[in-house]
Amino acid sequence: MIPAPLIDALRRARHVVVFSGAGVSAESGIPTFRDSLTGLWERFDAASLATPEAYRADPALVWGWYEWRRMKVLQAQPNPAHMAIAELARHVPLLTLVTQNVDDLHERAGSTDVIHLHGSVHQPRCFNCGQRPDAPPTMPDEPEGGRRLEPPRCAACGGQLRPGVVWFGESLPTEALSAAFTAAESCDVLISVGTSGMVYPAAEVPGLAWRAGAVVVHVNPQPQANHGEREFALAGPAGEQLPLLIEQAFGQVTSG
Repeated sequence: MIPAPLIDALRRARHVVVFSGAGVSAESGIPTFRDSLTGLWERFDAASLATPEAYRADPALVWGWYEWRRMKVLQAQPNPAHMAIAELARHVPLLTLVTQNVDDLHERAGSTDVIHLHGSVHQPRCFNCGQRPDAPPTMPDEPEGGRRLEPPRCAACGGQLRPGVVWFGESLPTEALSAAFTAAESCDVLISVGTSGMVYPAAEVPGLAWRAGAVVVHVNPQPQANHGEREFALAGPAGEQLPLLIEQAFGQVTSG
């Protein structure tokens, strides 16, 4: 059962922030960085490929791996957690969705104006000048096993394109991070779902909301609540807990 004070807070909320992490995408079958790589990629450590240094050393290796990841994303479908978040937006005056995920599953589920803290695999940019291509990327030329692929060239300067994600050692996009912090400090309820809360500075978002007076709920198979007052923990998959929370707060959840 969902705690009654949490249901009441959600019903009364004027502004809700949903802060999502890799656990939400994992329920759609998208591998996380903690998962073992498969096929030809199993000999690599994911974290070692997600750096500017790795790209400079071997652009084709890094681009090929990210095309494999993009293929996995395009094969995946939004799960009940994605759909529940889109449904929640229909019941509250204002919902701000902040995600650490680099896929588009929130958007495909019907969410709009998503704040992407870690970029997107669907928005490559030039490694040299930062220019984005005019046309969106086509379906990845990437077999299931994975292989090296030479990155496309930038139409503006001729440099090689890189994945449009935030790599280890890089700063989060200033505008996105500022928007996330502002939303956290002005919301009534923050729902942190599918995130370990270990990656900073993004992990500051729930704490900012709590310190500003918001009700905070953590949704995870093993959630942790750091404060007693105004903080809740819902243990279980996001695809089960979020629909249950919305149904108990607002009645029968409609399908997308």
